Amino acid sequence: MSSPYPQNKLFSDEFLRQIPKTDLHCHLDGSVRVETLVELCREQNLPLPASTAEELNRVLFKDEYNSLEEYLECFGYVTAALRTADALERVGYEFAVDQYRIGVRYFECRFAPQLNATPGKLSVEEVLLAVNRGLQRATEEYNARPEVVSGEEPEYDYGIIVCAMRFWLPGFSPYFELFWEMHKHEEPRKIYGLASMSLITTAHDVKVKNGVPIVGLDIAGAEDGYPAEDHSEAYAFAHKRFLNKTVHAGEGYGPESIFQAITDLHAERIGHGVHLFSPEFVKHEKNAADAEKFVQDLAEYIANNRVCIEVCLSSNLQVIPELKGDLLNHPLKHMLYHHMAVTICTDNCTVSKTNMLRELRLCCDAFELSPHQLKDIVIGGFKRSFMNRPYTEKRRYNHKIISYYDKLARKNGIHEDPNRYYESKASAMESASARKLCTCTCGDGDTE
Repeated sequence: MSSPYPQNKLFSDEFLRQIPKTDLHCHLDGSVRVETLVELCREQNLPLPASTAEELNRVLFKDEYNSLEEYLECFGYVTAALRTADALERVGYEFAVDQYRIGVRYFECRFAPQLNATPGKLSVEEVLLAVNRGLQRATEEYNARPEVVSGEEPEYDYGIIVCAMRFWLPGFSPYFELFWEMHKHEEPRKIYGLASMSLITTAHDVKVKNGVPIVGLDIAGAEDGYPAEDHSEAYAFAHKRFLNKTVHAGEGYGPESIFQAITDLHAERIGHGVHLFSPEFVKHEKNAADAEKFVQDLAEYIANNRVCIEVCLSSNLQVIPELKGDLLNHPLKHMLYHHMAVTICTDNCTVSKTNMLRELRLCCDAFELSPHQLKDIVIGGFKRSFMNRPYTEKRRYNHKIISYYDKLARKNGIHEDPNRYYESKASAMESASARKLCTCTCGDGDTE
């Protein structure tokens, strides 16, 4: 495990492996093992642009992409191979194993079941049940380990987030093809919203009737030109059924996309949020001063209301040209400086060639995190999770996680000094202009 930045010697690779971690933003279809994809396509006689895992990692799963749209093209090949219950159960199982074996104790697996469903063969309900069987089987295996059964280590757990699509075409899947035909007299934007509503009502029914831990709703896909309000009815349904809400926003569009997520959809978390501090991308204000004021007010709201930002470093470097391939240009430095609620995530382990170990290594090294900051980020992931447990049980679990983290920190000679919280590269790099954009004072982090 390596990063292109000087290693933060406070944290060894082994320590980062041992500590309990979350991954709250990780797509199932973006994290399928490449070898599995090759096998599934061969079994189903499906085309791939290369015949071996090595070749696919060169021509399909690239190191860099020209745009978010090009990045998303990878998923067409994967979703086509995930339209049988056996395939979905297999990748669900492998997804969980890959997370758990590197110390992730809780993850939220997200995917768009409508991309996998095939009318007459595999329903959205059956898609959800198949993936859950795989996730559950792996979780039960890991929770049967002696160190977990004895209580020496915290147990493993997971949730499922269903993804609606901001935009789709009939060719995206057999399900969408039939859905479009059935609603062909509606305006396209209305159809997108209807599809989202169909998804969340089905998902809620599966949760209630089958006990599947479906914990939230998301919208994913192209942002520019496809506003959040198209999906407001689906989010209102989720809101009234006590399902949590996260939204991909501020990745392929500017701060206004984040504004739409929290005002139109009542998002509790934001996926990516890269352009939160980017007044130059604000379109509705006529001058720079008003754009800066809009961004400052938005950032203040996000911070004060503890709207958690799901930060995906490797993925952002691949698709966002403004970062210029360097994490030192990433707005995470501003988020850390202003004590925003953030959690580090992978986004797509296969497409971005990463995992939670690599993401934490990158974060620790690029921003020279202090022990207090690393603990704040890691424990914050557990606290901001949508875990499918009663609140009192979630609190007990989180306290167990904190105790286990502290035990490992002591064992590795890592000592917290809250007075040194600000002494990191994230603080040193904070420019006067960035301070002007967000002047929030939102407390001493989430681990207190």
